[in-house]
Amino acid sequence: MATTFDQWVEARLLAHGAYAGTVDGAPGRRTIEALERFQRAEGLLVTGMANSATVEALRRSTARSAPLQAPAVPAEPVWMREARRHMGLREVPGPGSNPVIIGWAKRVGGWVANFYRDDDTPWCGLAVAAWIAITLPKESLPANPLGALNWRKFGVALAEPALGAILVFKRDGGGHVGEYAGEDDTHFHVLGANQNNSVSITRISKDRLVAVRWPSTADLPTGGRVRLTAKGVPVTRNEA
Repeated sequence: MATTFDQWVEARLLAHGAYAGTVDGAPGRRTIEALERFQRAEGLLVTGMANSATVEALRRSTARSAPLQAPAVPAEPVWMREARRHMGLREVPGPGSNPVIIGWAKRVGGWVANFYRDDDTPWCGLAVAAWIAITLPKESLPANPLGALNWRKFGVALAEPALGAILVFKRDGGGHVGEYAGEDDTHFHVLGANQNNSVSITRISKDRLVAVRWPSTADLPTGGRVRLTAKGVPVTRNEA
């Protein structure tokens, strides 16, 4: 039984004969191609994204299944949902590396796949690049996505943060990049990697922010800032 929005989408695409992959709730190239195939057949705008019109069309009955209640499209964009699937993932201390992190380098490809061989190398930019590449394969990544400050020119600029926005921060000796999960009075709550050596949500001081960016191939956000409480969320000052 589908338990998440992304599993529901995959299950419905399967029922409509547009998808032949695994219903695992991990959107990737095959899911995007199936969405485009379904949208084309239904006369919808072909985006490869599970927007409200597509969800409504997917809920209709087919020869394989009865109608299902259409879930609400999540507020978090697809690349943020991909990031959240990896909450708690940690780098391997000492010799060896987490195979998921190394797999991200292979997924990004090019020189990154050859260069990135050890998760002791800072991986906040690698993680964001992988989450974007997996869920938005037509999106252009920075030439060097491992350099966090290079994300300052990624996609398009936003006037203010929204869920999933790419936040770029300065720090001593470099930078940091992650995704906007919300904010309190003094700090942004950032879903990102290499935060205490893991994928986690931490608070980062607002005075460190240098850019707010959004993928150019995604619909612009309709929501704005998200107010959260600071209680129980750790602060980080140096994420490398």
